[in-house]
Amino acid sequence: MSTAGKVIKCKAAVLFEVNQPLSIVEIEVAPPKAHEVRIKILASGICGSDDHVLNGILKVNLPVIPGHEALGVVESIGEGVTYVKPGDKVIPLFLPQCGKCRACKNPECNLCEKSDTFKGTGLMYDGTSRFSYKGKPVHHFANTSTFTEYTVVQEDAVAKVDPAAPPEKACLIGCGFSTGYGAATKTAKVTPGSSCAVFGLGGVGLPVVMGCKAAGASRIIGINRSKEKFPIAKKLGATECISPLDFKKPINEVLLDMTGGEGVDYSFEVVGSTETMIAALASCNLNYGTSVIVGLPPSAAEMTLSPTLIFTGRTWKGSLFGGMRGKEDVPKLVSELMAKKFNLDPLITHVLPFDKINEGFELLRNKKCIRTVLKM
Repeated sequence: MSTAGKVIKCKAAVLFEVNQPLSIVEIEVAPPKAHEVRIKILASGICGSDDHVLNGILKVNLPVIPGHEALGVVESIGEGVTYVKPGDKVIPLFLPQCGKCRACKNPECNLCEKSDTFKGTGLMYDGTSRFSYKGKPVHHFANTSTFTEYTVVQEDAVAKVDPAAPPEKACLIGCGFSTGYGAATKTAKVTPGSSCAVFGLGGVGLPVVMGCKAAGASRIIGINRSKEKFPIAKKLGATECISPLDFKKPINEVLLDMTGGEGVDYSFEVVGSTETMIAALASCNLNYGTSVIVGLPPSAAEMTLSPTLIFTGRTWKGSLFGGMRGKEDVPKLVSELMAKKFNLDPLITHVLPFDKINEGFELLRNKKCIRTVLKM
């Protein structure tokens, strides 16, 4: 029986209060309005940014359904939707691409003016929600909300992908893999024969390593406090790995020593710590080095640094979703995955049923996983 045009009742993981576990409850998902798409989620990854929502580091309106890294199938479409049809396999985009705003028309930009990721209203374009619980609205998160069996997104916030794409793998292209891989290949534009340092070897840092290797870097140094991920980092392309805990001097000085005083050509901060951001900047060449901030910092974070670190010529830049433009780049990456141009298997350490979502977050917090994927 078709559910198009009808309210769907389904399970969702709702955050009612920060620093509390997600509650799996039955919600109601309204039909999509004009230029909206309702999606049946098949698989969703657990990202560190979602945990920032749960612990209050990333401020959002409550109650909210987190999750932003997923793959699903279009269940129904609203009036005027032409990009997808029911049955299409899609990846929701936490950075929409309307194609009309000034940002979308700039080929170097991927922060669409329609994005709610940093505005944090938790609402659709018309200022309302499609989710409700016991008759009261529940907020959306980052234009996506994927910790639910069904979600509604704007037509702008969905990418149509290969119908054969495996959900448990391809969902990572919705955030973690693309963010890291693109930081190296699109934001930094790593060059063949160059040297790179990657601070943080988690679910986003390891894809940075993969991106550096794909771009032809000859030396890729992985930096992580725990050594547990060193073997997989080397398998994915790191030429050597070090832990700051093994040295008495600051890690940027260690990296300068390792590079004969020159510093690396490119450094990537994938931790989200202001202290590490400055260390990564200081570890790249003082004149032609480029340092990229990939890790999401706390909303209220500030930093103090010497202007000399920039004055000598270094380039310091941020990378949002790896510089990827969702509707253009996400389908391409899925096609590359299907063509076996890269392998996501090493990144997926746990696959859990949806109702084990809180266990998945515990694995993340206790650094017992790289990426946990939920099967819906």
